[in-house]
Amino acid sequence: MDRRGPQALSEFPLAVQESGQGPPLLLLSGQANSHDWWTGIRSRFESRFRVITFDYRGTGGSRGPVADWSTALFASDAARVLAGRSSFVYGTSMGGRVAQFLAAHHPSLVSRLVLACTSPGGVHAFERSNEIRQRLATARRDTLRELFYTPAWSGHSHLFGDPTMSPPEARAHLRASNRHDAWDVLPRIEAPTLILHGTDDLMVPSANAPLLAGRIPDATLHLHEGGRHGFFDEFADDLTPVITAFLEGRP
Repeated sequence: MDRRGPQALSEFPLAVQESGQGPPLLLLSGQANSHDWWTGIRSRFESRFRVITFDYRGTGGSRGPVADWSTALFASDAARVLAGRSSFVYGTSMGGRVAQFLAAHHPSLVSRLVLACTSPGGVHAFERSNEIRQRLATARRDTLRELFYTPAWSGHSHLFGDPTMSPPEARAHLRASNRHDAWDVLPRIEAPTLILHGTDDLMVPSANAPLLAGRIPDATLHLHEGGRHGFFDEFADDLTPVITAFLEGRP
């Protein structure tokens, strides 16, 4: 894997990773996760795309002063990473929230957009229940496993957070995700958009998927029956052909 970074992007050093050959595909990770979120998934795209990832502020190799970060700021970081390259963009969970602002604010940089297990945020979004919030507050690994994967899954996950993050960094990510609200800018997204969601997602309820599909012009909705929050990882064998066909403009 080629590594570009840390680079002084937006006056904050960001670690950037690139691999594979073909048109650029930017992958955007979930909350409080570095590019390791995509371990085992990025390799599925490397034969057809130049896969680009970067570590959000406060994760991986992107470290600096903790401030009042936002998904819009992370989207600005993503735009700087692309450096004028028009790219396919695939964002999951908080990465999907970042991708919404990237596509709305920088339309020339996003040729096609995939949003998975995410929401528009704000008052229109369907939020997780108080019971799920209480369970997440324990930060137990078995709780995360149950919320991300079905009982049939037996693999090793890279989705449960960057263990190198400090408490202030983790809290800044949580605030950024919780304060996300892209409702007003979603109609400005020009890129053809594929919206993916697992029907059994309790962390980001699947009711958010049709909300996004109805708000974003030229959006297509694909629900994966029985999938939980990590469905894009657990069912990557099923979803990768769907995503690849969409990005390449095939039926």
